[in-house]
Amino acid sequence: MADKRVDKATGTQTVGHEWDGIEELDTPMPRWWLIIFYATIVFAIGYSIMYPAWPMLNRATAGVLGWTSHKQLRQEMAAADKKRAPIINALATTPIENLPANPKLLHAAEIGGRSAFKVHCVQCHGSGAAGGKGYPNLNDDDWLWGGDLATIQQTLQHGIRQPGDDQTRMSQMPAFGRDQLLTPDEIQDVVSYVRYISHQEPASVSARRGATLFANNCAVCHGPDGKGDRKVGAPNLTDAIWLYGGDRGTITQTVTNARYGIMPAWHGRLDPVTIKMLAAYVHSLGGGEASPAQQQLAETNVSAEKADGQP
Repeated sequence: MADKRVDKATGTQTVGHEWDGIEELDTPMPRWWLIIFYATIVFAIGYSIMYPAWPMLNRATAGVLGWTSHKQLRQEMAAADKKRAPIINALATTPIENLPANPKLLHAAEIGGRSAFKVHCVQCHGSGAAGGKGYPNLNDDDWLWGGDLATIQQTLQHGIRQPGDDQTRMSQMPAFGRDQLLTPDEIQDVVSYVRYISHQEPASVSARRGATLFANNCAVCHGPDGKGDRKVGAPNLTDAIWLYGGDRGTITQTVTNARYGIMPAWHGRLDPVTIKMLAAYVHSLGGGEASPAQQQLAETNVSAEKADGQP
């Protein structure tokens, strides 16, 4: 049985427990601490009455205020949509090729496109849009189909090699080895020639044989000089930019079995304004090109300047 007593030194009653001459004092809590403690109890009771708090079988108690996080989110999203509405409407009614004439609207499109890119595109192209093996780097100026705003928008809308979409980007490289169009030795000659025109190997007997094979089998798409053709999505083989790799083994695999990269068609997944903003963002990354009309105007201006400068 506990033997409680008042400690003479402190005037505080003990709890009545003693161990090896040591006793515990029953010191009361400070008043300020008790006030805060009781206040938290009152607050918790009030909160559980006003807001959803107690879990039930299918839902929580509703609370007398009727507040929910879903309702608050809808309200905040509606307010954000209302704030963005003028810009969204302007983007919807402005043809994408006319965006450069409105720098403020173009900047807004690029910001929106950057956000959309982080949600929908980084999985393949990477957070910095630098791509990877089989996924194009969107920062450079190397384009299979074209890099002006309208062309990028078209690519985003209809994708690459999407069945059932008659406007999708479509090309098909023959599998020269798998389908026995070329022998393994002939494929190695073609590889030698491709590596020669891409400045990776010196001229050789194999490359000279490959030049003839290239002219007969590959030039129809890649062009007689190997610089590609955007009309059919054939890559430039003379630069240092490779989608899958430029080493001998990788090029051999490409010529033997061909490649068939795909990209989603976003027109059924994203709204037209979001696609337009994505196109503007990709165009702004560093490799974006002027539209054909802008290029023609620039060339005309240059020609006029040269003519004016002649004596």
